[in-house]
Amino acid sequence: MGTPDFAVQILQGLVGYNIKAILTQSDKKVGRKQILSPSAVKDYALHNLKEVPIFTPKNFNNDELIVKIKAFKPDFIVVAAYGKILPKAVLQIAPCINLHASLLPKYRGASPIQSAILNGDEKSGVCAMLMNERLDEGDILKSVECDIRGKNAKEVFNDLANLASILCKEVLCNFNNLNPIKQDNTRASYCTKIKKEDGLVSLQNAKELYQKFLAFTPWPGIFLENGLKFIDIEFIDEKEHEKMGKILALEKDSFLLACKKGTLRIKKIQESGKKILDARVFLNGKRLKNEDNLC
Repeated sequence: MGTPDFAVQILQGLVGYNIKAILTQSDKKVGRKQILSPSAVKDYALHNLKEVPIFTPKNFNNDELIVKIKAFKPDFIVVAAYGKILPKAVLQIAPCINLHASLLPKYRGASPIQSAILNGDEKSGVCAMLMNERLDEGDILKSVECDIRGKNAKEVFNDLANLASILCKEVLCNFNNLNPIKQDNTRASYCTKIKKEDGLVSLQNAKELYQKFLAFTPWPGIFLENGLKFIDIEFIDEKEHEKMGKILALEKDSFLLACKKGTLRIKKIQESGKKILDARVFLNGKRLKNEDNLC
C-alpha cells in the first residue's frame, strides 16, 4: 500500500517477492490543465507489474474490499506513504509494516522529511513500524538513519527511499527474530501536510529562509509576497542589516541579498508566470544595480 515516488522505490525492491495486490490512492487531476493522472505507484505497477491487481479505494468502509484482501492470504501488508488510515479489520489480516520517513517518535504525520529540514536537524531516517490504529504510534521493528545536512527535500526523499527499500526487505526476511520496541510518546512530535502557501517567505531571517528553501524544494518552492520565486540560493551569514531587500554585491551570475538578519546569495530567480532566469540576467532586465532594493 502506497502512493508517491517514495513508495515506488520500496515496491521496486519487492519485485521478485510474491506480490499479491497493490493498493494506492485513486487517480487525481494534476497540473494547470487538470489532467486525471494515476499515482506514482499505480503508474509503475501498470507498466512493470501488469499481472498484479491494483485497487484504488476511497476508503475502507467496504466489506467487499476487506474480503478481497483477506482472500489473498498475505503474509505481510507493507505500507509506505499511503495517505490513508487502516482500520482494525485490515490490521488484523496480517502484520502491517509501515515504512515511515523519520526517526520516530519525532515527526509523526504527513511531512516528516520537510519538518526535519525546517528544524535544521542533522539526521533523519526511516523506521519500520508494526502498525496499530493510531497515527504512526506502532512499535518499532528496526530503524536506519542518515545525515541530511545541506540537502533539500528531493535529495533526502531519494536517500530515505533507498534506505527504506533495503530496510523493508531486511524486516520481512528477519521478522520472526525482531523484538518490537514501544515508542516513547512523551518525545513525540507531529507534522501536517505541506500546502502551497507554506512556501511564502519574508526577508527577515536568512537562515530560516534557507531552511525553507531546502525543505520546499521541489514543491511548493519559496516565494515572496509579490510572487517572486527564489529557485537557487545559498546561505552566506547571519550578519545584521539595516535594510532588508538591499542588493549588497554583484557577482558573475548571482548577487548578494540582505535580510534583516543574514545574507543570501541569489543564483536563479523567477517572476510569477515567467521563465527561470540567472540572477544577474534578472537584475539587468529590471535595471537594478548594487545597493538598489530587490523589492
